[in-house]
Amino acid sequence: MGRADFLEFEETPSRDTGPELLPIRGDRAKALLIETHQPLEIMTLQITGLNFTVHYENSDCGNEALFSLVSRSCMKKPDLILGPVCEYAAAPVVRMASHWNIPVISAGALATGFSQKEKEYSHLTRIAPSYLKMAETFSALFEHFGWKSVLLIYEDDREERNCFFTVEGVHGSLHLEDYNVESVTIHKEHRVETDEIIKHIYDTEVVIMCAGADIVRDVMLAAHRRRLTNGSYIFFNIELFNSSSYGNGSWRRGDKYDAEAKLAYSALNVVTLMRTAKAEFETFTVEVKKSIQRAGIGADNANINMFMEGFHDALLLYALALHEVVKNGSNKKDGVQITQSMWNRTFEGIAGQVSIDENGDRNGDFSVMTMTDTQTGTYEAVFNYFGVNQSLQAMPGFNSDRFTLRERHWAPVPEHPGKSSGGLGVSAVTGIIVGALLGTALLMAFYFFRKNYRITIERRTQREECDIGKHRQLREDSIRSNFSAA
Repeated sequence: MGRADFLEFEETPSRDTGPELLPIRGDRAKALLIETHQPLEIMTLQITGLNFTVHYENSDCGNEALFSLVSRSCMKKPDLILGPVCEYAAAPVVRMASHWNIPVISAGALATGFSQKEKEYSHLTRIAPSYLKMAETFSALFEHFGWKSVLLIYEDDREERNCFFTVEGVHGSLHLEDYNVESVTIHKEHRVETDEIIKHIYDTEVVIMCAGADIVRDVMLAAHRRRLTNGSYIFFNIELFNSSSYGNGSWRRGDKYDAEAKLAYSALNVVTLMRTAKAEFETFTVEVKKSIQRAGIGADNANINMFMEGFHDALLLYALALHEVVKNGSNKKDGVQITQSMWNRTFEGIAGQVSIDENGDRNGDFSVMTMTDTQTGTYEAVFNYFGVNQSLQAMPGFNSDRFTLRERHWAPVPEHPGKSSGGLGVSAVTGIIVGALLGTALLMAFYFFRKNYRITIERRTQREECDIGKHRQLREDSIRSNFSAA
């Protein structure tokens, strides 16, 4: 579910006041900034005499975000919108805000379609790196190692569709550079057919996955059992939002396949956001976790991910831009100037340097993790990618053999003639039988095809209309995708 968080700005007598924050909860940003006043005082100390009032609305990853924005704006339009995160909620909200000249800063809305800022998304600033920025990591790796073909395997839940939008960015980036790109979709409600997936892997060099941990494990086990993890193929998994195990045991389930899974994962590389060891971020983490405990949300939601970090830095970025605009003689209602002041800017965020490009999108830094200790099954970074200058940096644990494709050796299937078939080989006899059966089946099919053609088309149309669901909403919301017909 997404969020639509409306921030109103008020001038108060000159005094050092911290921001007033309400609980922000949802799918990806649990307990976002609940009572985390101490870290945010970094902002208010720089710009005294300002007070921020936050009004929280839950978008539920749908039209509720737009309805909430319109309802609240009947009383008073907000000066800033934080969020929504979910693509389906963000599209209409950002479009309306751009029309009303209201800046929008989101730690989500990461789909490729939001990169088109000229018209309907003109007031959107993305404080977290988009999926297209993440895809630059793969483009750099492909160029560096000379890979030519890739299979994209992704899970599509047809709700928020995080992996769909993630892989869309990778597909667009690699396809634009003339690499051979194929894709396989795993629908969440269907059983994973690993045998079919393996057939597609045979025809490629690099496999990039975005799916739930259990699906990734099943695919890697199937690939390992067919000896595809011996270096003839390169495997990647994309870990979204820094919210998973970061490679420190995702193969482990406590079942009888753990040992085999650990061997399989020794061939699996992980691409994820680069972590930081900044002292201020550690303080921020402690404060947020304390707030989570006070709110009684639960230990399961205690991971500090990029959304929490992003919305902290969003307020800081807005304050810096607002200060600059007011200093130049404008005011808080000048959404165009405030938005432009946030773009093409670099500042120090809670976890490190934040760089916003000239299009209002954050440059992303990513790490490539590999299992460097096969005994314990633990991962460490072997590559870092820096989005500002689009460069790869090899780390001490890097081993070029791991990323060098080995020659494949195909074993031919022998054919032996069958003596009981009058001199014909087994394959020839089989061909005659199959041909006869196929001919009969075609005659029967032709009859039924003519009889049932209309009803088949009608049923198919009804089924497709049901399946489209949010695909149609996606299209209507102007999140344009070249990855599928959605």
